[in-house]
Amino acid sequence: MHPFLLTYPAFLTESSTKTQTAEIGATVIFEAETEKPVKVRWLRDSKDIASSYKYTISAEGNLHSLTINNIAQEDALGYAVIAGMSKVKFELKIKESEVKEPEKAVSPDPAVAETKPEEPKEAPPAPTGSSAPDTSGTVSDCSAPEGLPESHRPDTRQDLTGLFTEKPQSGEVNVGENITFVARVCGESLLKKPSVKWIKGKWMDLASKSGKHLQLKEHYDRNSKVYTFEMHIIAAKANFAGAYRCEVSSRDKFDSCNFDLVVHGNKNNYISTDAGEDSGELDFSIHLFTEPEVDVWEILQNAPPSEYEKIAFQYGITDLRGMLKRLKKMKKEEKKSAAFLRKLDPAYQVEKGHKIKLQVEVANPDAEVKWLKNGQEIHPTGRYIFESVGNKRFLTINNCTLADDAAYTCTIGEEKTVTELFVKEPPVLIVRNLEDQMVMKGERVEFECEVSEEGAQVKWEKDGVELTRDESFKYRFKKDGCKHVLIINDVTKEDCGHYRVKTNGGQSFAELMVQEKQLEVYQNIADLTVKAKDQAVFKCEVSDENVKGIWYKNGVEVKPDARTHITHIGRIHKLTIDDVKPEDEGDYTFVPEGYAFNLSAKLNFLEVKIDFVPRQDPPKIHLDCMGRTAESTILVVAGNKLRLDVPITGDPAPTVVWTKGEKAHWDWEFCAEMEDGRVHVESTKGHCIFTIEGAERQDEGVYSVIVRNPAGEDTADINVKVVDVPDPPEAPRILSVGEDSCVVQWDPPLFDGGQPVIGYVLERKKKKSYRWMRLNFDPFKETTYEAKRMIEGVPYEMRVYAVNAIGMSRPSAASQPFVPVAPTSEPTGLCVDDISDTTISLKWRPPERIGSAELEGYGVEYCKEGSDEWIPAFPSLTESTSVIVCDLPTGEKMQFRVRAYNMAGPSLPATLQQAVTIREIMQRPKIWLPRNLRQTLIKKVGETINLVIPFQGKPRPQVTWTKNDELLDPKQVSIRNSDTDTILFIRKSERKDSGKYEVQVQIENVQDRASVNIQIVDLPGPPQNLKVIDVWGFNVALEWKPPKDNGNCEITGYTIQKADKKTMDWYTVYEQYRRTNCVVSDLIMGNEYMFRVYAMNMVGLSPEPCLSKDSAYIQKTGIVYKPPSYKEHDFSEAPKFTHPLVSRSVIAGYNATLSCSVRGIPKPKITWYKNKMDITNEAKYRMFSNQGVLTLEIRKPCPFDGGVYMCKAVNDSGEDIIECKLEVRCKYMPLTQKLPRNLHSNS
Repeated sequence: MHPFLLTYPAFLTESSTKTQTAEIGATVIFEAETEKPVKVRWLRDSKDIASSYKYTISAEGNLHSLTINNIAQEDALGYAVIAGMSKVKFELKIKESEVKEPEKAVSPDPAVAETKPEEPKEAPPAPTGSSAPDTSGTVSDCSAPEGLPESHRPDTRQDLTGLFTEKPQSGEVNVGENITFVARVCGESLLKKPSVKWIKGKWMDLASKSGKHLQLKEHYDRNSKVYTFEMHIIAAKANFAGAYRCEVSSRDKFDSCNFDLVVHGNKNNYISTDAGEDSGELDFSIHLFTEPEVDVWEILQNAPPSEYEKIAFQYGITDLRGMLKRLKKMKKEEKKSAAFLRKLDPAYQVEKGHKIKLQVEVANPDAEVKWLKNGQEIHPTGRYIFESVGNKRFLTINNCTLADDAAYTCTIGEEKTVTELFVKEPPVLIVRNLEDQMVMKGERVEFECEVSEEGAQVKWEKDGVELTRDESFKYRFKKDGCKHVLIINDVTKEDCGHYRVKTNGGQSFAELMVQEKQLEVYQNIADLTVKAKDQAVFKCEVSDENVKGIWYKNGVEVKPDARTHITHIGRIHKLTIDDVKPEDEGDYTFVPEGYAFNLSAKLNFLEVKIDFVPRQDPPKIHLDCMGRTAESTILVVAGNKLRLDVPITGDPAPTVVWTKGEKAHWDWEFCAEMEDGRVHVESTKGHCIFTIEGAERQDEGVYSVIVRNPAGEDTADINVKVVDVPDPPEAPRILSVGEDSCVVQWDPPLFDGGQPVIGYVLERKKKKSYRWMRLNFDPFKETTYEAKRMIEGVPYEMRVYAVNAIGMSRPSAASQPFVPVAPTSEPTGLCVDDISDTTISLKWRPPERIGSAELEGYGVEYCKEGSDEWIPAFPSLTESTSVIVCDLPTGEKMQFRVRAYNMAGPSLPATLQQAVTIREIMQRPKIWLPRNLRQTLIKKVGETINLVIPFQGKPRPQVTWTKNDELLDPKQVSIRNSDTDTILFIRKSERKDSGKYEVQVQIENVQDRASVNIQIVDLPGPPQNLKVIDVWGFNVALEWKPPKDNGNCEITGYTIQKADKKTMDWYTVYEQYRRTNCVVSDLIMGNEYMFRVYAMNMVGLSPEPCLSKDSAYIQKTGIVYKPPSYKEHDFSEAPKFTHPLVSRSVIAGYNATLSCSVRGIPKPKITWYKNKMDITNEAKYRMFSNQGVLTLEIRKPCPFDGGVYMCKAVNDSGEDIIECKLEVRCKYMPLTQKLPRNLHSNS
C-alpha cells in the first residue's frame, strides 16, 4: 500500500509546533523525517512553496528540509510540511523587531496556489496486495493506533475557526477501494441543526448523487453536542479524483473547507467499454431545456467588464471568476503548429445532458493523438468516444455533466492544442410563485418562492428597481435549499407596490398593500340602570384582540378592587361592578391604547322606596323607572344574552307570567318556577327577570309580562328586536375589465340583519392562490366598485362582505375568474381596396398594441353620411384583415369603421377619413406583364409552367388566350381567371408547347394585348459523321457535323473523349469545345485510339455519343511530319445589323431608348439620323456602343421628337442601314383613341 494511506504516522519527528528565532538577513532550515522515502509538500501560511532563490527544498532519503534565505520581517509566519495525512508545523520569529504572530486564516484559501512545487504531487502507484479497501482510505480517523509512541502520532490539530471543529482532509485511494471524509461541527452555540453541502468541483452538489458509489451520513452526539457529517466514497473510480468542498451554514454563520481526492491505480485495467450503470457516476443529467444556441464565451469576449455579472446571472454562470481566468488564457494567440492543420477552437459550449464533438485535423494521417482532460489522459468509455477519419480526429463526449466543464488538450508528441469546454446548466424555473400580501403598517412581511435548483441565483425587484441589502437592513434575503425569501421589516406606506423575483428561467409577481391600523368597534358599551346591590357589566368588542385599553369614570382611571373587575379576553373588554352603590353612578369611558377615540356609557342607580302599608297592595309594573315606556324597543345582538329585568311591586308578592306574541294568541307561557333550555325566568323581591341565552333571530317580538295577586293584576308589553350581521351578498359580477383594473357589481343581501347596511368590504385574490387581499377598510356604500392595481394577464377572483352597525357578514361566493386586460389599440391603415355598385372591399393592418389577451377578431360597421346609427356589417367578428361588405345602396354616401375586439371589449375605432360613394368606377383594361415574361421564357421538358399575369379593368374584363393565333386546347392547358389576374398552367411541359402565347383583356370595344414567348428545351441528339481527318506524329485531326436535334436551343459545345483500343477506358480530351473539328495531341506512340463526341446545350450532354468509325494508329519513330500549307484567311466583313431597331410608342416626359446590334470587321463607324437628319451633335441625344450593341437615348421626349430614326454603319468593306418609327404619346390618352395593334405593353 502507498505510504500516504497507512493508518500510522508518516513523520518520525516531533509532531508539536517547532519555533525558530532568527535575525533579519539570516538563513533558517526546517527539517522533518518520514518513515519511508515519500514526496512531501511545504506550505507557507497555508500556501504551497516552490523552489526559488528565496526557498530551497531538498530531500535525502527520509530527511526533508526547507531552507529560507535572506529572512525579512514578512517571513515571520507559520510553515508546515505535509506527507499524506500527517502534518508537522514550524513557526519563524524575528529577533530584532517585535513581530506579532499573524492570525490564523478562517478557512484555507480555495484558490489554486500561486506557484506550484517542482516535484509532482501525485505519489507513485501503490504496489499490489494493498490492505482491505474498507479501512485503507479513511482519512478522517486521525487517532493513532494503540501502542505507538507519542512522537509517531500525526498532528491532528487544525487551524480551527468558524463552525468546524474538525475539517475533512485531503486523501488518496486506489481504484476500487473505499474512502471516508469526516467533518465535525460543535452545536453548543447553534440554535438549530446546521446544514451541510458536499460539493465536487466548482458547483456540483453531491446531495443528489447518492447511490451505489456515494453515501452521505450524519449523526449527533448529545453528550458532546457535536454534529458529525460523513461522505463515503465506495469502490472509487479514476474519474472521482478532483477538488471537493464542504460547506456548513447555520442562520447567519457560514464556513467552508477545501480538500482533494487522488485516485491511484492502473488506469489501463479500468476501461469501461459500454455505457452501463457505472458510466458517468457522480454526474447524472437532469431535465433538458431546448433553447436557442448561445455562445457564452463569445458574449463574454465581446462584452465590456461592467456587463460580466449581468451575463453571468442571465446564463447561469456560477463560477464567473474561474471563467474569466480561462477567458484570459484563451485570448493568447497560439503559434502555428506543423503537426496540426486545424486546431481546436478556443472554447466550446454545450447544454448539460447533451453531447459535443471536438475535432482537429492533423498533418500526418497516420499520427496518433492523445486526449487529456485537465492534464489527465482520457481513455475511451461509453461516454468518451474516439474517432479517426482520414486526417481528422474526433473526441465525442456523451451526456455532458458539470464534471466535464474543464480544459481539454489534444497532443501529438510535443505539439498540443488546448480548448475550454463550458457546460451550461439548464435555466432555473420558479416552482412556487409569490403570494400577494396585505399587512398593517409596522408589521413584518415575508415574500417566499421556490425554485427548481438549490443554490440558484435570484434577483428581487420592487416596481422594476432591483433590491439590495442596505445598511438599515430594510430588506433581508434568505435562502433555504430551493426556497428564497424576501423579508421586509417595519413596513410603511412607501413599501406598497409590485414585487418581482427573477431567475434566468422565469419570474413571479406579487403585490404588497400596507394599511394604517384602524380599529373597528363591533359592539359598543350601553347605558345601564341598576338598583342597589345588583351587578353592572359594561362590555365592548373591538376588531383587534391585541389592543389594550383603559377604563375611566368621570375622567378618572378605574382601578380594579374587590368590587370592580376589569377583564380582556380576545376582542372583548369588560368592566364589572359588583354590589352596586349610589356612588357608582356616573359616566364610564373605555379608551383603546394608541387610538384617538373612546366609547362612553352611563350608569344610572335605581333607588326603590316602598312604604309599608299594612293593607293589600295591587301589583304594579314599574317600566317607567327603567327609563322605558310601553312603546320602547329593546335591541339585542344575536348571540348575546337577552335579560329583561322588570321592577314590580305588590303585596302580597305577585305571581309573574311571561308571554310572547299577540295578546290574544299566547305562544309561550312561563311560570316563575319554570326553566327550559335557553329561557330562564327568575323572580326576586321587587323584580322579575326574564333571560334568553344566545338570542336568535326567531326570539324577536313583543313580550308581555303579567303580574297578579289577590289585590289585582298588571300587564306590560316589551318590544324586543334581535339584530344580527347581514346575510352575505350574492356572488359579485364582473362588468368590465381594464389593463390593471375591473368594475365589479353585486346585489344587496336579502336580509340586512335588522340594521341598515352601511357599506361593503371587497376582497380579491389570484385564482391559484389561497390568500385574499382586502381592497377597502372603510365600508363602501355603493354596489359598484372599481378595483385597481392588478397585474395584467393574471386571473383573479372577487368576493364581497356586507357591513351594518352590528358587524360584517360572511363573505359572498367568489365571482367568476377574470383576467385584467386592456382593449387593443385601434386597427391601422384602414383604406378602400375596391368598390362596385353594391359592394366595397376594405383592408387594414392589425393594431400596434394587442396586450396580454388574445385578439378575438374585428368588427366592421357602417352608417350613412350624417347619421349616428352604426350598423354591423357582419353578424359576428371576422379574423381577416380584409373584408367585402355587400348589399349596400347604390349611389349612397357611406362611412365605415373597424374595431378590434379582445376579452376586454372593443378598441377605439379606425374610421375612413371621408365618406365613400357606393358606385363602381370605370377603369380601362390594362395588362401588367411581369418583367421576367418580357423576354423568352425557357423551360426544360417535364417542368411545370405557371404564368400569372395581372391586369386591371372595371367592370371585370373578358380574358382570351391564344397560341400562334389559335385558341388553346383546355385539355392541354389550364386557364384560371379572376378579377385581377389570369393564370396559364401546364403541369408537364413538352416540346410542342413552345411558341408565342398571346393574352387579350377586353371591356366592350376597348382591349389590351400582351404576348409571352415560351421555349421548351431538351437534351440534344448525338453529333453526326465523326471522322478521323489526318494522323501525324502524336496528333489526330477529327471532324464532325452538328446533331440533327439541337434540343430546341443552341448547341453550346462538345465533349471529346479518347480511348485506347486495348482497354477501351475513356478519357476526356476537351470540354465545352465550340467548333466542329479539333486536334487531339499528346497521344502515345504505338497505340491505336478510338474517339467519341457528345453534344452539349443549356440542358446538358446528349444521352448518346457519336463514335468514330475508324481508329487512329500512332506510328512509331521515323515518320517525318510535313505540315500542310494554309492560305491566309481574309477576316474583313462588311457591316451588317444582327438585331434590328424596333418601332416604339412612348409617353412624353420619360426617357426613351432605341437599341440594335451590328457586326463588321473592321469596326464600323456609327451615325444616327432623325427624319434623315444627322443628330450626332445634338445635346438631347446620347449614343452608346458596347460590344456591338448600339443604344440611342432620347432625354424626356416630347411629341415633336416622334418620327423615323435611322442608324447607319460604314467601314471599308461596305455599309448597312436600319430604321424604326418612334411615337410620342401624351400622358393622358382619350379613351376613344386606339393603340396601334403592333404596340404592346412590353414593347
